[in-house]
Amino acid sequence: MKGIGVSPGIAIGRACVIKNSKAEVTGVLLKDEAEISNHINKFDEAVNLAIHEIEAIKQNPDLTLHEEDIAILDTQIEFLSDPQLRDDVFEKITADKKNVSDALIETIANMVQLFQEMYDEYMKARTTDIQDIGNRILKYLIKSNSGFTQAFEPGTIIIAEDIAPSDTITMDTQNVVGFSTQMGSKTSHTAIIAKAKGLPAVVGCGDELTAIKDNDLIILDGLTGLVFINPEDKIINEYNYKRDTYVSNSNKLKQLKEIQPITTDGTEIKLFANISSADDLEAVFDNGGEGVGLLRTELLFMGRDSFPTEDEQFEFYKRVALQSKGKPVIVRTIDIGGDKQLPYFDLPAEQNPFLGYRAIRICLDRTDLFITQLKAILRASIFGDLKIMLPMISNVQEVRQAKSIIAQAKQELLQANISFNAAIEVGIMIEIPSAAITADILAKEVDFFSIGTNDLCQYTLAVDRMNEKISHLYDPYNPGVLRLINYIIQQAHQHKIHVAMCGEMASDPLATLLLLGMGLTEFSMSAAAIPAIKNIIINNDTIKAKHIYDKVMAMDSSDSITQFLQEYTVQ
Repeated sequence: MKGIGVSPGIAIGRACVIKNSKAEVTGVLLKDEAEISNHINKFDEAVNLAIHEIEAIKQNPDLTLHEEDIAILDTQIEFLSDPQLRDDVFEKITADKKNVSDALIETIANMVQLFQEMYDEYMKARTTDIQDIGNRILKYLIKSNSGFTQAFEPGTIIIAEDIAPSDTITMDTQNVVGFSTQMGSKTSHTAIIAKAKGLPAVVGCGDELTAIKDNDLIILDGLTGLVFINPEDKIINEYNYKRDTYVSNSNKLKQLKEIQPITTDGTEIKLFANISSADDLEAVFDNGGEGVGLLRTELLFMGRDSFPTEDEQFEFYKRVALQSKGKPVIVRTIDIGGDKQLPYFDLPAEQNPFLGYRAIRICLDRTDLFITQLKAILRASIFGDLKIMLPMISNVQEVRQAKSIIAQAKQELLQANISFNAAIEVGIMIEIPSAAITADILAKEVDFFSIGTNDLCQYTLAVDRMNEKISHLYDPYNPGVLRLINYIIQQAHQHKIHVAMCGEMASDPLATLLLLGMGLTEFSMSAAAIPAIKNIIINNDTIKAKHIYDKVMAMDSSDSITQFLQEYTVQ
């Protein structure tokens, strides 16, 4: 069967099928004020116990926690402490007289639905975290002992509908060699933790995964997303060889950390990472990254009941700047709205949120919010090499208006006698076709471009990449998309500004030499993807890259392009 490979590697082992029990609404109503008060107290007590449990996990000397683990646990504490969660549960208890368990189950279900309806893959993947938090509280309300507490046999591959973040962190994985789940995505915490633990994982397999029974022999390919059930000896032998080869290559890639990404004919390439917080920087430098090509700031605005203050934002950016070791950090201004709703920001429902009121459009409309963020970034800019990047730009007027507001933010800081980097660079994401086509105009207004291939591809092809019915049409190797990318790079060079790529295509080994042939010398990707891309760069030259570029740009279909790249590109 085919799922989504989210943590690379090949696992061969025996299945252990985990069946999750789901809590159900009882329908029992409360009789009087005394019961209402009692159930409110029960909720507060359960939340406090859940928080203490997480703190105990963080301090447990028997657990080897990674930075990713600690970040997830801290996020769970923030969710548990969220006044909005408490208010919603209390409303159901006091107004609807629902018992505390029912009130919690319905509140969590509403939150899960809200996140599932978002178009953004990262935010949609947070539904697992929310459900996990609900289960954690519910465990103390009904005095259950949920979670993975069993010991696993050596060579176990865990099969489940989904795996809660808390389970991936606390389960004893000493004998576990891989995960496979019915649900999940590339940005789910199952994926994040599996990568951190170095365990192959395939998620999003759907109902087909229910065919697996305990002790079935499983081959799990975290590279391709393939899962085999009780395969023939021929396939087992083939994958034993693939596994040994992958392990050998992985060990070689780890040794590239200190090697500079320079082609064999001397062209220097910059490899940056996409991150969401300062906690991600350790992985960036461990994988040989040279800075941050995209710092997502919207997580600052999620999981709370009001906009973060200027000081709160300043502390966030300052921490990133201080931990960046003087390397460049490109800070993307807030990208909310449309599909990314905030409970405290009353946005209208939209039929087409990806084309709606979001990102720079909100910032230019709500300049008070924009200036607050800009002043926080500017204040933090004296602690590191921060740069400002504006998302979802569609025309030059938006750039000029944004630059005017940046100038206003600088002026306010000057008047308050607050230091900042007056020469801070300002760039834009090129992710809308109109921006790509007018790259020659936009290049005169900014210091750098960053190509967001995820949105650029779906806008160019009119394909919603989250829609399963048409997601196969989402194709970054479509000649139309490649021509736009090529034009953006050429215009950046002509106008002598930096150009990078921060979309998924930057981490695709199939695209590396083609992009080098186009003249791209700055890539930004997930930290874990850096060694493999670096390996391609240091073993090839620009002459070969230019040859690939010439061949590909003369082709008329993505099928012929991808076939050529697969046959010709040495990875």
